[in-house]
Amino acid sequence: MPSTAPIRRNAFGDTPRAPSGGRRERGLWLAVAAAAALLQAGCGRPTVEPVAKVGAERSAPAAEPPEPAPERMPPGPVAVPFELTERSGETFDSTSLAGKVWMASVFFANCPGTCFRENQAVADILRHVPDPDFVAVSVTCDPDNDTPEALRRYADRFDAPPERWKFLTGDMATIKTIANGTFLLPAEVGVHSERGVVFDRRGRLRGSYLLLQPDRVKLLEALIRDLLAEPAAEPAAEPAAEPADKPAAAGAAADVPGSPAP
Repeated sequence: MPSTAPIRRNAFGDTPRAPSGGRRERGLWLAVAAAAALLQAGCGRPTVEPVAKVGAERSAPAAEPPEPAPERMPPGPVAVPFELTERSGETFDSTSLAGKVWMASVFFANCPGTCFRENQAVADILRHVPDPDFVAVSVTCDPDNDTPEALRRYADRFDAPPERWKFLTGDMATIKTIANGTFLLPAEVGVHSERGVVFDRRGRLRGSYLLLQPDRVKLLEALIRDLLAEPAAEPAAEPAAEPADKPAAAGAAADVPGSPAP
């Protein structure tokens, strides 16, 4: 009688063959199956809010990660100014972004797959929104390895224009404070969110989107275009017109011809 047990398939959708026997062959078969599962999983974790993490040696977050900003939101608080080191080796001051729309994200250069796809999405966004008033800011969460020289080599892989795409490194404690407190993105050594966070011309948080989902990236681009259409500052109120017959202020001395000087 034929077996009615369900057919089990491997990570590629194929029906694995049973090992022909022998401890060595069984070990090899299990190793191949495990490698297939890792390839399918990539370097992200299957969570509701994807957070890329690579290597068992990486430290887990010591505290609860921040809640990410919604996809589109009313103007939030103005970003706290910060300074980091750009791939050029020069100090980057976030106040240079005043009057521009900018998007921040967290990555690290040795990330085997997720970060490359994340930054490929950033490169595509910059091409789709060519306005020079839009700037991308990518901050590493592995500063010990991601030196300015390493970031220059990494940025060259995307033909990243230095005037519109900043790659930043610095002290990990400072990076964590910026990512968690300003971007609302988790960041530890080798641990990061896959979101892009958008700020308007006045430096106010306006939303965040997953960079690995094409439909969300389209919405992100739409938000960027909407923010570029907004003025950099609220229009100044028109001063009230003064009445023509405004009386002189009380106590003011009258200008009387011939009167002695006080």
